[in-house]
Amino acid sequence: MKFAKRMERLGTETAFEVLARAKALEAQGRKIIHLEIGEPDFDTPLFIREAARRALKNGRTHYTPAAGIPELRQAICEEVARRRGVAVRPENVVVTPGAKPIIYFPITALIEEGDEVIYPNPGFPIYESVIEFIGGKAVPLQLKEEKAFRIDVKELESLITPRTRMLIINSPQNPTGGILTREDIKAIAEIVRSRKIIVLADEVYKNIIYENEHASILSEPGMLEHTILLDGFSKTYAMTGWRLGFGVMPAPLAQKVEKLMINSNSCTATFVQDAGVAALRGPHDEVDAFVREFKKRRDLMVEGLNQIKGVRCLKPGGAFYCFPNVSRVPMSSKQLADLMLNEAGVATLSGIAFGKFGEGFLRLSYANSIENIQEALRKMKQAIEAL
Repeated sequence: MKFAKRMERLGTETAFEVLARAKALEAQGRKIIHLEIGEPDFDTPLFIREAARRALKNGRTHYTPAAGIPELRQAICEEVARRRGVAVRPENVVVTPGAKPIIYFPITALIEEGDEVIYPNPGFPIYESVIEFIGGKAVPLQLKEEKAFRIDVKELESLITPRTRMLIINSPQNPTGGILTREDIKAIAEIVRSRKIIVLADEVYKNIIYENEHASILSEPGMLEHTILLDGFSKTYAMTGWRLGFGVMPAPLAQKVEKLMINSNSCTATFVQDAGVAALRGPHDEVDAFVREFKKRRDLMVEGLNQIKGVRCLKPGGAFYCFPNVSRVPMSSKQLADLMLNEAGVATLSGIAFGKFGEGFLRLSYANSIENIQEALRKMKQAIEAL
């Protein structure tokens, strides 16, 4: 079979490949501790599941408008006003099956061949994958450990050229757990406005933040016309398998994204959207409890990693990942991740899975139990210090 040349430009998400390898080892009887997959280990709150059950019972199983049901789009507008202080209208909102389409569709709608898109590196690998697949030029913006994995505004400015069309930011950040401060956001907004580029702001981890408050670039003056807000339900509400996300963007772009929805997915499942309405308008007690538990696990993992010879780890400000520096371990991050899986029985991801500037790091998800994290740290310490 002959494949289109564009398929050679399409990347992948290594977490799912490592998950498959880990499951294969488990099928052979091995015990594997999963620190590779970015998924809350909690169940979706019961009131959200009950909303979906009621929707199914009431026959909510038919087509909806491609951009989403009116109730959910309105609830999203209310959430954006409440959390980011910005008034948006339903025509600014497109609901999608998962948040990834809000990477794929706007880049498809806006980026011509050769247009440049600046993206964080290390960063979520789908950014670079989609940019290259569409025919754009992916321009990596290095996130440095010495800057707590925040964006260096001066370096950002140096990367902008006449071909720059879009900037992608992500805070709290995957894979590092770094967060952008309000001062960072203000400086980035000024660059975006003055250079007349559009920013894709990935805020799927906005509710999982610890010592600080979340700062959204959409909240800055005049940024609605320059911003594509990417958000979803998977991380906050432990709804990864439900596949529910949304984008908030200028209305003319939302119309193009809606057309791409029609051509690809038709619509997002009706009863899943009903569950999304319940999530946004329901109590946040369980979500707050999730975050408190994640904080305990973060502190445990950071402390344990810093006790391993040759490893150092910053304390992440958000999300549920640690990004320890393992550059003093005598092997590449990919080799170390393979060793952790095959020998120690701990599934991790190499930093290189998140871009070339991720070399020398591992990504560990602490969306796992305290007991499993303690066991994983013990096994990692034993394996690394035996090298």
